[in-house]
Formats: sequence, structure tokens, C-alpha cells
Amino acid sequence: MATPVVTKTAWKLQEIVAHASNVSSLVLGKASGRLLATGGDDCRVNLWSINKPNCIMSLTGHTSPVESVRLNTPEELIVAGSQSGSIRVWDLEAAKILRTLMGHKANICSLDFHPYGEFVASGSQDTNIKLWDIRRKGCVFRYRGHSQAVRCLRFSPDGKWLASAADDHTVKLWDLTAGKMMSEFPGHTGPVNVVEFHPNEYLLASGSSDRTIRFWDLEKFQVVSCIEGEPGPVRSVLFNPDGCCLYSGCQDSLRVYGWEPERCFDVVLVNWGKVADLAICNDQLIGVAFSQSNVSSYVVDLTRVTRTGTVARDPVQDHRPLAQPLPNPSAPLRRIYERPSTTCSKPQRVKQNSESERRSPSSEDDRDERESRAEIQNAEDYNEIFQPKNSISRTPPRRSEPFPAPPEDGELDAATAKEAAKPSPAMDVQFPVPNLEVLPRPPVVASTPAPKAEPAIIPATRNEPIGLKASDFLPAVKIPQQAELVDEDAMSQIRKGHDTMCVVLTSRHKNLDTVRAVWTTGDIKTSVDSAVAINDLSVVVDLLNIVNQKASLWKLDLCTTVLPQIEKLLQSKYESYVQTGCTSLKLILQRFLPLITDMLAAPPSVGVDISREERLHKCRLCYKQLKSISGLVKSKSGLSGRHGSTFRELHLLMASLD
Repeated sequence: MATPVVTKTAWKLQEIVAHASNVSSLVLGKASGRLLATGGDDCRVNLWSINKPNCIMSLTGHTSPVESVRLNTPEELIVAGSQSGSIRVWDLEAAKILRTLMGHKANICSLDFHPYGEFVASGSQDTNIKLWDIRRKGCVFRYRGHSQAVRCLRFSPDGKWLASAADDHTVKLWDLTAGKMMSEFPGHTGPVNVVEFHPNEYLLASGSSDRTIRFWDLEKFQVVSCIEGEPGPVRSVLFNPDGCCLYSGCQDSLRVYGWEPERCFDVVLVNWGKVADLAICNDQLIGVAFSQSNVSSYVVDLTRVTRTGTVARDPVQDHRPLAQPLPNPSAPLRRIYERPSTTCSKPQRVKQNSESERRSPSSEDDRDERESRAEIQNAEDYNEIFQPKNSISRTPPRRSEPFPAPPEDGELDAATAKEAAKPSPAMDVQFPVPNLEVLPRPPVVASTPAPKAEPAIIPATRNEPIGLKASDFLPAVKIPQQAELVDEDAMSQIRKGHDTMCVVLTSRHKNLDTVRAVWTTGDIKTSVDSAVAINDLSVVVDLLNIVNQKASLWKLDLCTTVLPQIEKLLQSKYESYVQTGCTSLKLILQRFLPLITDMLAAPPSVGVDISREERLHKCRLCYKQLKSISGLVKSKSGLSGRHGSTFRELHLLMASLD
């Protein structure tokens, strides 16, 4: 029987030279655990595949050192903040810059992507926290409250809250829907470096330079427990995916903690120095650390780590261990997050951007294209990881193979010696020749392929018409080699349905002329009413595409007419109709939802005010229609891709209707 080789619990995976100058920030992709992004003093953002020596892509555009980087959950976008206060967002699949966000007055210390909506939160040395809408390319809201640099930002799993940690020794919790601070958690005696939400429960963990980790109850807004005696400042913490324990990346060790009561389950020696980020994949914890221009990655086999049950004695420091855990039947059962029922919501009253934050989109995009570029260092790795968008699988895959563990010291030599002592097989072994029989070839069955079903949503851009085949317009022949196409037969086939199509287009043109005649009088409401009366959604879409280009054309009475049509557009099978409906609904929500909610919540006026009564009637009608649409938006917010992201953003904007 072969002697089993005992593998290591923790080992160093690789070390790379990540930048030409010092590395200033890095982040691991949490979804795959295989993608690494680094920012350096050379003003570049480099992307790496864990355990591969070559850089996949190098992103340029910043003119000052990159202080903070962050990947979104699907690992398709990356955001980087620089020492000058500028923020840039890149699309990794398109290999180009997506947005440049300006507004902070000092270096960017922390960033985080919203889990569902296309929003980014940034914390700066200027003590401000800003919430950015990537699509609108602007600041949605600014949160003030910290007195020193904001070192860490984290969105809650359901997207409702934002937690911030700063050098002023405090942790703050912000309500994104209301646009205000919910609670402040004091108690740390040093700068707070990291915060992390529990994946399921209303629980928050924070780590500080005072060598403590505190757990906060987000229902009662009070401390649950405090773990003291860390060997150094706490810079990186991560909850286990099932929430059973918390991992703390300490100086040259990984510690596993519980919090009710506070206890240490295990301590694993890892010579990673000051670990900067952690990720979990395939029951392995990946840790990365940097020193000067070098970045090192380490692996801890979590199947060999104690994550519950007993208390471990610390092998690093000889201090008194934490108390032995006792059964705690009275431990509170906290609420769990409801997701993805809601996403980050813009506050009801959006603060207008300052003049310095309002920039010309066209000139900005042109300048971004000139100054920013993505240098693909390794085309093969880049194509595997980021291209194409419609690939069947993705490398690194979401569920990749675990990294093989090396054997323990001394075990390798013993196993090698025992393997070498085995007698080698003889080289002249005669193998019996199998009896080869000529098997009959299976008959070839000719079958007619099943017709393709039409897609549920017809895309706006397509290379061929839906439901039409060129072969349907050509004469059928039995032997293509001997067929001679006659022009008259071909033309007769092509003309099939031509007259019907001409009638349809002529009718649509006539309807558009009718709407245009009313439009030229300057009465937008009447022109929209005429388009609705025609009972043709294509005419409504053409008209809304014009109205959407100028937001000042929208009035409250126009909303009462358009909202029922928007509900029909959102249920259409045509992608262009759905896009137009979403754009119109977003404009209505941004411009009129605060007015509608304020009017309905206001007390009744004294005396007779006819104009107010008319406005109140319109607000009630719009509210009723929006409530009807909200159910449809919520049902479609679970879709994937661009449509799902748009509906989730709309659902987020309609949160105040509840």
C-alpha cells in the first residue's frame, strides 16, 4: 500500500513583479478568486491571472499614482482612484475606458461597486463619500460625517446600506434610500482599516489599527462582541460564504474567529507578511500581499482549518487564549438580507452637481479615448478570460479547479524514494491482439431540422429579419446542380407580401404625418394624445424617442397619458420598444416622483385652490399608474444582462412608492 503524502495547509503560490515602480493598491476578484488587479506608482492598473506569470492587460490614463482599485462582482468592470482624486472605470471585455469621474479634492482611499445597480462609491482623503452613477457619469449624492480619510467602503448584500470606516476611529452606516446616516459605531481607539458585512445576517465586522475586531448588530446598532490581542493592525477580514466564521489576515498568520461568544477557532501560520486582500474559492482562501514592486499570492486549504467548535491556542504569541465557548441558546436570531429585491437607490432629493462636476460628455469621451488605453500584454490569456462576451464558459471559470497543495517538508523525499524503489515493468510484454470484426455502419437517418422558435425578446440590432428566410422567396428545386434560376420566377417569389408591407408602411407614414401636424402647433400634449389614439405602439415609440431627447418637454399632464403606454412597451417582445419605455419611465421618476410623493403626503389645504386640486388629481393618477408598473418592473428585475440591470435601476428608483 502506498504511503499517503501529507500536503500543506498553507503555502506560497507565486511571486511576481507587478509594476515598474512600487505597488500602491491591489484587489482580488471575489467571484472567481483567480483575477488580480494591481495599481502602482507608475499610474497604471495591471491585471493578472493568479498563478500565471504574465500580465494580462495594462490600463493607462491616470496621471498620478493609483491609490485604490476595485472589481465589480461579475469581474467585467474595474474602477481605479488616483492620488489626484480622479476616478476611472474600465470595461474589461471591451478593453476600453468607460467613464472618468471627477469631484474629489484629494486622493481616493477606498472604492466599492454596488452589488446590483451600476453605481460606485468612493471615499477620499477629503473626508467625503460620493455615490456615482456610472451611466449618467455624475455624482448622485455626497455623504458627509467623517473628519478624517475614509479608508474602506462596503455595500450591504441587499444594496440598501453603505458602511464606511475612517481614520477618525469610527464606523458609519448610511441609508442609501433616504440619503442620510443611520448610525455611528464608536469604540475603536485607532484608525479603522476595514469593514465587512455578514453575507446573510444583519451583522457588521470592523478591523482597526488598535488590533481589535468588533462585531456590530445592525438591528439594535450596538456592539455584539470585541476580539482583542491581534498581533498587528487588522487590514483584511472576510466572512466565510456560509457566515459560520470570520477570517482575519494578520501578520504572518490567518485567524478564524466566532463572535457569539467571541472565540478563536484556529490559527494558521502563513508567511505572507502584511496581507492586503482575501478571497475564497473551492474551499481555498487566497491571500495576496505586496512589498515595493512585488506581489505575492498564498493559498490556505480551508478543509484543514477548524471553522467551528473548539478554541485554538495561538502558536504565534504566548498570550492567554480566549474563553472556551459555551452553548449559547439565547444568541439572537438576526434578520437576513432580502435580495435581490432592491438595489442601491438614489436619494429622493438629489443634490445637484457643482459646476466643476458637470462636464461635456462628448469632449470628455474624446479625451478619454486619447489619454486612456488598454495595453493587452498577453493576448491569449486576455481572450480566454474576457473574450468573447457570448462564450459558453469563462476562464478563469466561476468554479475553477483548486490549486494543488504541495507536500509537507520531508514527505516528498520519502514518497519519491519509495516510488523509485518499485520495479519497472518489462519492456517486452506481449499484448493480445483483439479480434477485429467489421461492424455494420449504422444507417444514416435523414431528418428535417426543427424550425427555430422566435426569441422572447427580438433584439434591436440583428443581422437578419426575424421569421424570414431567403430560401422562402426562391423557387424550390430538387437538384441544385441542374437548376437554372429564371428571373421572372425569382421576382414573383420576392414580390410575395410586398404589397402588404407597402400598405403597412404607408399607413404608418400617414399616422406620423398626422402626429407631426399637431406637433408643429406646439401642443405636445395633444400630439401625444393623437399618437395614443392611433393605437399603434410603433408611432408612440417614434414620438417618445424625440420627447426623451429633451427632458424639459415633460409635464405632469403628459405623464398621465404616457404611463399607460409605457406599461405596454415594457411588456413588448421588441427590444427597442422596451428600451424606449425604460428611458421614458426613468425620466418621469427622476423629474416627478419627488413631486408626486410630496403632494400625496402634504396635508389638505385650507380653502379652495383649483390649480392645486388639479395637480393633486394628476399626482394621484400618476401614483396609481406607477404602482401598476412597479410590479412589472420588480418581476423583470431578476433578468440577467443589460435588461436586468436597467429594470433593477428602475426598481431602485421606485423604492419610495412602497
